[in-house]
Amino acid sequence: MPSMLSDRPLTKRQLGWLLVAAGLAAAVISLAADLVGAGQFGGLGPAQQQALLASGALILFGLSLLPLGDRPA
Repeated sequence: MPSMLSDRPLTKRQLGWLLVAAGLAAAVISLAADLVGAGQFGGLGPAQQQALLASGALILFGLSLLPLGDRPA
């Protein structure tokens, strides 16, 4: 039975795109907390600010991996 996963290693470009996607998802989830009424603050609360800062850092780190190409991660 063939394996579902390839024997090829994850490249730095692929890892970069995965980190960018994870950062964007975290930012969207953090901002969506206001839509469901979570939290006591009218604007961005301190936890949301920290989550957005962390997701921004994750996106920037992912973007920095993109130019490194197809080398194994």
